[in-house]
Amino acid sequence: MTRTKLLAAASVFLTVFYNPAFFRNVWVVYLPSAKNIPFLISIAVLLPTVIFFLLSIVCSKHTTKPVLILLFLLSAPACYFMDHYNVVIDHLMIQNIRETNAREAAEWLSFKLFVHFLLLGILPSIFVYRAKMEHGNFKREALSRLTAVVSAALVMYVVVLSMNKHYASFFTAQKSLRFYTNPTYYLYSAYKYARLNFLRPGPVEAIGMDAQGSPADAGRDLVILVVGESARADRFSINGYARETNPLLKKEDFINFPGMHACGTSTNIAVPCMFSILGKDHFSRRKAESTQNILDVLNTAGVSVLWRDNNSSSQGVAARVPYEDYLSPKTNPVCDVECRDVGMMAGLEDYIESRPAGDILIVLHQRGSHGPAYYERYPKEFEKFTPACNTPQIEYCTSEEINNAYDNSILYTDYFLSNVIRFLKGYSTRFETAMIYMSDHGESLGEGGVYFHSTPYFLAPEAQRRIPALIWFGDAFKKNLDMEKLKIKAKTVSTPDILFHTLLGLMDVNTSVYVQQLDFVDGTRIKSRGNG
Repeated sequence: MTRTKLLAAASVFLTVFYNPAFFRNVWVVYLPSAKNIPFLISIAVLLPTVIFFLLSIVCSKHTTKPVLILLFLLSAPACYFMDHYNVVIDHLMIQNIRETNAREAAEWLSFKLFVHFLLLGILPSIFVYRAKMEHGNFKREALSRLTAVVSAALVMYVVVLSMNKHYASFFTAQKSLRFYTNPTYYLYSAYKYARLNFLRPGPVEAIGMDAQGSPADAGRDLVILVVGESARADRFSINGYARETNPLLKKEDFINFPGMHACGTSTNIAVPCMFSILGKDHFSRRKAESTQNILDVLNTAGVSVLWRDNNSSSQGVAARVPYEDYLSPKTNPVCDVECRDVGMMAGLEDYIESRPAGDILIVLHQRGSHGPAYYERYPKEFEKFTPACNTPQIEYCTSEEINNAYDNSILYTDYFLSNVIRFLKGYSTRFETAMIYMSDHGESLGEGGVYFHSTPYFLAPEAQRRIPALIWFGDAFKKNLDMEKLKIKAKTVSTPDILFHTLLGLMDVNTSVYVQQLDFVDGTRIKSRGNG
């Protein structure tokens, strides 16, 4: 078999067997009109031609087999997850995969995935490996390669030109469809990920180096900031959800943010963004990694900052402050099938007592409602909504079972937050106390065939973008705040941009990077802020 024939066969094979998600999405958009049938046929010709064109460029005498084998081994699982969960393998998803720990990865393994990988990954690779290749001399090989590239380019040109109006719409109004092409889009995403992440970062830019506590602030502040995981706002009963998922929170007096939207749909964007000075509209991961964040500014001002993590990491946010990992029973005393969020509170009394002066900020990063094993995110006694999906292979569960398991995880978050509030109440005579809760992003539970999160933001459903957020104030804070005014004001807040400047305001930190308009509590104080 010649190299050209093998590449052509591989291109057709990849198109037919590895792109059900792409063709399904195209079918939904274009099928309603019979006049689109020629366009659908043209797409079926264009995609294998594009794949053949790219393969002809990179595959030479010695690289053809390794490239094809690698492509089959990568495209098989990509096909599985796109087809079963309607996810998109973009550069953020690749970052998620890279940062996923072994335990999280194990939750995705299933017999169905193994069979899929065997049929579309292993067997085609064996065929390619054993294929007998015919090779000519250098001149003949070069001519064959050039002919293949030019021929494919001509076919692509003719196909697009013949349906130019359709493709103009396809590449603009329907550009999200190309996110499902396999392997072309994940290869592009891998290139984008490498470009964004493997260039040597510059020095971290210091900000707020003039930060200092206000001399007018005589009291001490104790603030616990809870960073949630995969919690969606519409599953909190305090936001109108019909099920009672917040039986404990509803007993407290707090400020709710019903219209809060995440910075991103993946943890590696959403978490750094909420702590960044850049703001949602100007945020980039690379810029955030080279710029100090609110934790650094507070640390400069003399605030004691501690990050405890029951998730995969702080996503670089806590790189310059004390960090403690609570994913292990070695540190987390509350573990069964996994270590529980409430275990992060163990020993906090000792930490607070070891700081006899100054303000304190403690960040608790939850395991929360991370999928797909929602049933493992809560102890058995919190399985209020049944029947619950009790496997990470949610394709074997009904929609009701998936939703029940997810709602149970929200119920456990309610319990965790109520524990944090109760803990802070114990310090109400010694500190001005507050708890801030904000989820990183939401979660899709099968609506429209989409699951989990990390869908590109502009394409993501509201379930992934809208997040629960609230602030609870202890009595010492509340007596200096107009709570009713804050509750009304909270209804207009839509981004986490307020977090950076609200923390500065709550802790009376004077610094040139403070923006008064973004301090949520500014203008509602009965007593004025220390720095005016």
